[in-house]
Amino acid sequence: MTIASARPTCAADSPVEIHVLDEANPARASLVVRWWRPNIVELLALVADAIIIVASGVGCAAGYQIYARPEHDQLDVYTALSFLVALNFILLIKVQHGYALKNFTDLPQLFKKTLATWTALFSALIVITFAMKASNQVSRGTIISFYLVTPVLLLLAKAAIARFVTTALRNGGAFARRRAVAIAERGLLSSEAMAELTQHGYRITRIMELRPECLTSPALIPSIGPRLDDFVAYARENQIEQVFLLLKWDHWHAIDMIADALRILPIPVNLVSDPDVSRFLRYPVTTAGSSMIAEIRRAPISRQEQALKRAFDLIGASLGLLVFAPVMLMTAILIKCTSTGPVLFRQTRNGFNGRAFKIYKFRTMRVLEDGPIILQARRNDPRVTPVGRWLRKTSIDELPQLLNVLLGDMSLVGPRPHAAAHNSEYEQVISNYAFRQHVKPGITGWAQVNGYRGETLTVNMMKSRVDLDLWYINNWSIWLDAKIILRTVVQVTRDPVAY
Repeated sequence: MTIASARPTCAADSPVEIHVLDEANPARASLVVRWWRPNIVELLALVADAIIIVASGVGCAAGYQIYARPEHDQLDVYTALSFLVALNFILLIKVQHGYALKNFTDLPQLFKKTLATWTALFSALIVITFAMKASNQVSRGTIISFYLVTPVLLLLAKAAIARFVTTALRNGGAFARRRAVAIAERGLLSSEAMAELTQHGYRITRIMELRPECLTSPALIPSIGPRLDDFVAYARENQIEQVFLLLKWDHWHAIDMIADALRILPIPVNLVSDPDVSRFLRYPVTTAGSSMIAEIRRAPISRQEQALKRAFDLIGASLGLLVFAPVMLMTAILIKCTSTGPVLFRQTRNGFNGRAFKIYKFRTMRVLEDGPIILQARRNDPRVTPVGRWLRKTSIDELPQLLNVLLGDMSLVGPRPHAAAHNSEYEQVISNYAFRQHVKPGITGWAQVNGYRGETLTVNMMKSRVDLDLWYINNWSIWLDAKIILRTVVQVTRDPVAY
C-alpha cells in the first residue's frame, strides 16, 4: 500500500507546461537568409552545376584553340557536348538526391558522390566516343583538361553552398517556413529532435509538454482539457500547418486519445519516433503484408556495390594480366628450368560465405601441401626453392591470382584467404574470424598494407589481422580499394617482408 501511494500521479495542478518559442527570430537569421526556401537553394545548386560544366567545357575548348591553333574551329561542337554532359550529370545527381538540402550538411559524402558521378559519366563518354569512332574528331587536350578542371570547380561551388546552408541552419532555422506546434513528453524534447524538424523546413512556435505519469492516466484528456483547448485555439488563429507528437511509442493509449482529441483540427498530426524506435528505423524498412521489417544487419556489400566492385576487379585484373604477361612468362620459364614440378601451385582456400575454391600461385616450394596439416612458410624455410624465395619477396608468386579474380573466386582487394586447415584452427580461437568471409578474399588487403603481410607467428597477430579485415569490410568503398592497391605497390617495392 505504501509503495502504491508513493507512485507519481498526474496531479491536476501542473500536468502541462506550455513553451512559447520565438517565431520570427530576427536576431539570429539575417534579413536575406530568412527569405530563402529549400527548393530555391536546391534549384540554385542545380543551375550552378550546369553553368560550371558548360562554362568549363567551353573554356577548356577555347583555351586549347588559342594554345594549339588547330585548322578547324570546333567550339560549337564542344559547346553542344558540354550541354549534353551537364544534362546527364544533373540527372544522375538528381536521382541520388544530391541536391536535397539536408545532404549539403554532409560535405565529405557530397564530395564523394560528385567525384564518383563525374568519373563514371566521363568514362561512359569516352567509351561512347570510341564506339562511334569519333575519337579523332575531338582534342585529347581539351577532353583531359575538361575532365580535370570541372570537378575542382564543382567541389568549390558545393563547398560554398554547404557553408551557406550550414550557417543558415545554425542561425535559427533559416529554411524553416512551415509553421508547426508540438505535444511532447517531458524528457523527449531534445535539441536534436527540434533541430531535425527545423532543418526539414518546420518552425515550431509552441510546445505542450506533458509529464510521463500523465500519459498513463485514463483521465489524460480531462486533466489537460483546458490547456489542450487553448492549444487548439492557438493552432487555428495562427494558421498552423502541422502538429508533431514527441511521445514514447509504448504510450499507445495516450497517443490514440491525443490524436482523437486533435481531430477537430483539419491539419496533419505526425508521430515522431522516440529514441528507442529511431534506433531501428534508421535501418532500411520494408513490409511483409501488414508487418514492418527493419533490416538491422545488412549484407556487408549491397548488390549495387557488389556490381561496382566486380567491374573494378574485372578491369583491374585484365589490365594486370596484360601488363604483367611478360613477367609471368619469364617466371614460368625460371620455375620450370630450376626445379621439378608444376609451374602453378593450387591449394584449397575458403572464399565468400565459406565456399571452397582452388587458389593459383607460382610454385615456390619443393612440396605441394594441400591437406589437413599445412605449415606456414618461415624465414630460411628449406622447402622454399632459391627462385621461390625471390618470388615470395617480390610477391610475383601472387600474380596468377589475377586468374582467380577473373573467375570470380577472388577480388583484387579483400581479406587474404588462408588455407582451409588454418581456417579450421583459427575459427576455434578467434570469435569473429568467420566474418572475414562476408566478402570475397583478395590478392591484397587492408591488413597487408598495415603491416600484417606474410607469416603470423602468434594467435594475437592473427587476431590483429582479423580486426583490420573486419574494419575493411565495414568501411568498404571503391576509393578504399584503389588506395589499398596503390599502397600495396609502394609497400612491395620498398619493403618486401614475405618469405
